[in-house]
Amino acid sequence: MIKVYLVEDQALVRDAVGALLSLDFNIEVIGQASNGQDAFNAIKALADEALPDIILTDIEMPHMSGIELSEQIAATFPSIKMVIMTTFSRAGYIRRSLALGVKGFILKEAPSDELINALKKVMQGQKVIDPELAINALDDADPLTDKERKALKLANDGLKTSDIAKQLFISEGTTRNYLSDAIAKLNATNRVDAARIAKQKGWL
Repeated sequence: MIKVYLVEDQALVRDAVGALLSLDFNIEVIGQASNGQDAFNAIKALADEALPDIILTDIEMPHMSGIELSEQIAATFPSIKMVIMTTFSRAGYIRRSLALGVKGFILKEAPSDELINALKKVMQGQKVIDPELAINALDDADPLTDKERKALKLANDGLKTSDIAKQLFISEGTTRNYLSDAIAKLNATNRVDAARIAKQKGWL
């Protein structure tokens, strides 16, 4: 029996996927959450023997994204396998997910049997990523450093330079340098434009 924890912010999608997975006799949905933070908190409260085998998560969610959840799980529960499902085929998402050890990357529009088979393959130790998406991920490298990405994400959230500096524990001058470098690398006109480009690519 494959124990799956489902994380998806859209209730209708979450319920539909949960019902679909429950139709397979080899899969048990042991829990659901609407965002990564709630999922992580709930999983931390479980006993070791009750932990899920696989977390099937969306990417774009409030409070904590699927990629951020993958990072937390990799650091805290390395035995749990992460599979990401999304409507976005952005190469940047795939690269970041692979770097965190995510085992599967499934598009939501994929046929239901593909999702179920993907989970079974992941449980067998395989990685399941659409070949075309994997090629795109290799061809479309993220030019941003981790600090540039964090600064740009905070800027995209509406924070001022001084507030970004406080959040990242760096000087305002360093913050401006990170943002300027990000703008230059993305051939953007300003920080808002840079954040838009990075988000479209799946780098933010």
